[in-house]
Amino acid sequence: MTTTVEQTLLTDSGARTIGRTTLHGEVAARLRAMILEGELPPGAHIPEVQLCTEFGVSRTPLREALKVLASEGLVELLHSRGAIVKPISIREVADIFEVMAGLEVLNGRLVCERATDAQIDHLRGLHEQLGHHHRNGQRTEYFRLNQTIHGAIATVADNGVLLGLHADFSGKIRRARYIANMLQARWDESLEEHESFMTALLARDGELMGRRLGEHMHNTGVAVMRALREIAT
Repeated sequence: MTTTVEQTLLTDSGARTIGRTTLHGEVAARLRAMILEGELPPGAHIPEVQLCTEFGVSRTPLREALKVLASEGLVELLHSRGAIVKPISIREVADIFEVMAGLEVLNGRLVCERATDAQIDHLRGLHEQLGHHHRNGQRTEYFRLNQTIHGAIATVADNGVLLGLHADFSGKIRRARYIANMLQARWDESLEEHESFMTALLARDGELMGRRLGEHMHNTGVAVMRALREIAT
């Protein structure tokens, strides 16, 4: 039975206190971040003993966390041989980006129709913060906020089915998108594209917003596929 406890999770920068929540959920969150941001690359063996020491936990919550990540498609459990980070399928990623480009076109149209002025102001504030991260070379912070912005746009578009699809597919390609953002040229292009679709949003031009959001997702997909193929060779 899962219990709630006070626990301290150790990170490279020191101790980080976990509040009263499910311990394996906190461990899963930390492992998920390590996988999505490339600290544990595709195909890597999960070093359970090392992670238990680093996180300050026993094997039980770690293994429960691995089961959670396996259900999300991030980890592959090996019979009697621990677990590995699930390899990225290049074909699956390509297919998802094609679908995501279409979803973003619809998101762009709907958000311009349905967003309140306050919601647009909030998105503009997030965008300004994104530029700050870019200027200061904060790649990880930029990537996380980038994901937040796209999720916020999908939320403000106010279509539950569309939001569910967007969240599901975004999770499946998050690792691959992070790889592309490690390339300086694509990072610069990404910010320019964000500037472009935010300009359309502020003008409430749904057709232009949708087109630019779709193009942004397409261009990200092209960069991701190029990076993945280079890694595979």
